Amino acid sequence: MLYSKLFGKTKKSSKQYDSVNATLLTKSGFIDQVMAGTYTYLPLGLKVLNKIEQIIREEMDTIGHEILMPALTPIVNWQQTGRFETVDVLMKTTPANIFAKAKNDTEYVLNPTHEEVVTPLAQKFILSYKDFPFALYQIQNKFRNEPRVKSGLLRGREFRMKDLYSFHTSEKDLKEYYEKSKEVYMRVFNRLGIGKDTVIVMASGGSFTDDFSHEFQTICDTGEDTVFFVKSKNIYYNKEVTPSKAPKVEYKDEKILPRKDVRGEGIIGVEELAEFLKIPVEKTTKTLLFETDDNRVIAAAVRGGYDINEDKLRKVVKCKALKLASEETVKKVTRAEVGYAGILDLPKSIEVYLDESVGNRTNFETGSNKTHYHSINVNFGKDLPLPKKFYDIKVAKEGDLYPETNEVYKVMRASEVGNIFPLYTKFTEAFNYKFIDRDGKEKPIYMGCYGIGPSRIMGIIVEKYHDDKGIVWPSTVAPFQVHLLGLDMKDESIKFKVYQVYKELIKKNIEVLFDDRENVTAGEKFSDADLIGIPVRLVVSKRTEEKIEYKKRNKNKPELLSLNELLTKLKIKS
Repeated sequence: MLYSKLFGKTKKSSKQYDSVNATLLTKSGFIDQVMAGTYTYLPLGLKVLNKIEQIIREEMDTIGHEILMPALTPIVNWQQTGRFETVDVLMKTTPANIFAKAKNDTEYVLNPTHEEVVTPLAQKFILSYKDFPFALYQIQNKFRNEPRVKSGLLRGREFRMKDLYSFHTSEKDLKEYYEKSKEVYMRVFNRLGIGKDTVIVMASGGSFTDDFSHEFQTICDTGEDTVFFVKSKNIYYNKEVTPSKAPKVEYKDEKILPRKDVRGEGIIGVEELAEFLKIPVEKTTKTLLFETDDNRVIAAAVRGGYDINEDKLRKVVKCKALKLASEETVKKVTRAEVGYAGILDLPKSIEVYLDESVGNRTNFETGSNKTHYHSINVNFGKDLPLPKKFYDIKVAKEGDLYPETNEVYKVMRASEVGNIFPLYTKFTEAFNYKFIDRDGKEKPIYMGCYGIGPSRIMGIIVEKYHDDKGIVWPSTVAPFQVHLLGLDMKDESIKFKVYQVYKELIKKNIEVLFDDRENVTAGEKFSDADLIGIPVRLVVSKRTEEKIEYKKRNKNKPELLSLNELLTKLKIKS
């Protein structure tokens, strides 16, 4: 491709975005922002995206069949699974004006995921045990009403997604396929050039199961996720599910003091409270009340400096869902305004769950369950009965210990590039989709879902592979194999030679971007080449004489090669 004819050239004057990938991909002419969270893929960007998707497609073809499902779905499908009112990123389409509404005023769901489409689809075609297991996948645009679109391609409202769905006649078969999918996913990431830095991470199973799901996280300094690593076990956890033991804190004032209620009106946050009471943050207590799906009201507490992990709490409480208690409920339970709840003197009907971080403290603070008051110098065995059991219901943070071995976690930043999730029978039961076994009886069907974000991966590759000059693409996904620069193009002999090199590369099926511009300085061409980030740069100029300068994007030292040597270097026989 001739660079002079390329639509979407470099724009070095474009603004700085909140992420490296958005800034560099825009400046180098790969994408253009339409609005926050949505992008146009320009020719260079589309070539990269297509290469990423082709690698994904080739590996998914080994475990599934490709289809293409619609972006629009009848609302009734989502109502049937109970997700229409609960999925917090769900979007729908409506007629834009009175003329469109007059023609058709039906509303549709704009799919963020496709369980509500693929399950009834499978039900139309596959009912016999003989046809199981099977898997269907697609690569398609998805839509999510993200509250804060940020980080360029890493979090958008419209994005590319490969989603695969597998169907099985037993939980055992689902789990065997699930393990196989991990191997296939790692092959994908190895081919994309990020495999060595991508790890399989334990993640939440959500409301479907108490089992873990699994994420594929690429270790990256600018990653938006936090991963906790147990070296002795070679296990990685997502922050949301990390088993956590708080580091022990010790204080000199171990003498038990009398409990005291202190007035502190309108204090927000444990840091502000600790400063007001002149105590360490670790001596404060955060107490929240929740309502469960089975109509219980519970209290949960963690040490100051921690947050309550609702997923962990849900499993401990043994409920399917919970939510923060309403203001009315809090006032009824605590007999105080919101903000002063504590673990003292709660009604006996309220179940209390204390994180292990709450224990092993003396003279600590808790809300008084009295408006504007906080209790200090609270102690177990004196002011509170020692609970029969402490739990792990907190969000882990750096410095925490792995409970089994008491080793401090290694904490690192990472970006999610894929996930796999056991759905079990949630969606097949919703659509009453069963299979006919060899005994003629209807039996449940088990499902799994498996996602990879191609557009997200494109952004993560840029986050990982760049320098102060621009992008450094891995060879497998680069828009071209080589970037050919013609310098001194007004010299007819140089111009002839560089075009001959260009034609020879094309003849050998080498993908080449040829910067053929004549009225651009050498410095600008070099700068553009570095910004675009194609793996190999070739230069033909007066200085190279009969040779061609060969330089890898991630190396500093160039080489002078003959055309035959160059073709050999590029692993092409001349």
